[in-house]
Amino acid sequence: MRLIRLASLFVLVLGIVTMSNGGIGGGAQAQSADASQDLENTLYLDLESGRVVIQLRPDLAPKHVERIKELTRQGFYDGLTFHRVIEGFMAQGGDPKGDGTGGSGQKLPAEFSNEHHKRGTVSMARSANPNSADSQFFIVFADAPHLDGQYTIWGQVVSGMELVDGLKRGAPWANGRVADPDHIVKMQVAADAK
Repeated sequence: MRLIRLASLFVLVLGIVTMSNGGIGGGAQAQSADASQDLENTLYLDLESGRVVIQLRPDLAPKHVERIKELTRQGFYDGLTFHRVIEGFMAQGGDPKGDGTGGSGQKLPAEFSNEHHKRGTVSMARSANPNSADSQFFIVFADAPHLDGQYTIWGQVVSGMELVDGLKRGAPWANGRVADPDHIVKMQVAADAK
């Protein structure tokens, strides 16, 4: 009888812990499932190594999300590189010139928020001018609180972060510029995916 009570208590505690973590596997899988339900606000970023899924955040940056979707639907990002990748910090891409100086030619005003830059956050790159974001973006490898409130957050990686972790790194003395960078094979809004 005592063994049955202990087993019942164990199952009850396990169930509570599992539910508080968003189900078996934790919150990331729950976020991934939520992202797949809103296909219009989900991006598929395909690398040679596989697919990265990004949940868009129109609640934080509606103009930036619309611009990213517009550029994505035009095929703008297809074939571009992750030209700047700094170990322990971030991977930057979205530059048609591949050297950090290019863009789409359409600057956006900043949409800063109180959201934190945590592992997998996707933000717009920019110059010293807060209103200079264009097409370049970056994905942080780890929490980066020094960026909070200074860069427009428009997405969060919900699946495939290990693929981002696998991108070739640039040399520290070259400010992370990658000599032979990885390419974005294709980027698409999930609602348009074929």
